[in-house]
Amino acid sequence: MREYSLVEIFRSFQGEGRNTGRQVVFVRFAGCNLACPWCDTDKSPRFRLELAELLAEVKAFGVKSVILTGGEPTMVEHMEELIAALKTDGFWIGVETNGTNAPEWLQFVDYVAVSPKLEYAGRTVLAAADEVRIVASGGDAAAIAAFCREMRRKIAATDYYVSPCDNDGEIDFATAKDVLSRLDDWSLSVQLHKILGFR
Repeated sequence: MREYSLVEIFRSFQGEGRNTGRQVVFVRFAGCNLACPWCDTDKSPRFRLELAELLAEVKAFGVKSVILTGGEPTMVEHMEELIAALKTDGFWIGVETNGTNAPEWLQFVDYVAVSPKLEYAGRTVLAAADEVRIVASGGDAAAIAAFCREMRRKIAATDYYVSPCDNDGEIDFATAKDVLSRLDDWSLSVQLHKILGFR
């Protein structure tokens, strides 16, 4: 039986990165292999769905773009079957990952956004993505900028972003600005969904 442990499924707009403003269905899987101190995402399982049920939920929104997120979707079993089924139905598929796993099925999706974590600097194994987003967490702009440069050498991507850290609703733009001033060819990615008040 192909079952998936989930937190939520909802329709919204992508709020960050290159696909900002794209209408998508977010499928948030439960569980994560990291415990970032500033993480504001609920990763605890709320319900389970079989493959056919999950596909029916996604299709019901009437949007042909889906983002598989978490938690950490690269930890999810039977993801190959889900991606194959979504592709058969003509979906554009994006994945948001922390980069600590590199499953073969990532090559079959349309877009990979990786967000390596400074707090787990040695855990990143993913070598290629469409975009890299690094949260300016911890307050030490020099250390964050050094980590960004390291990840740029390690991960081949088209776009590289620095994101301000959100600590309990307080968005730290100052550190992100400081980090960006130390880097070449990096852009700012703000979580617009939080600023504009949508999911």
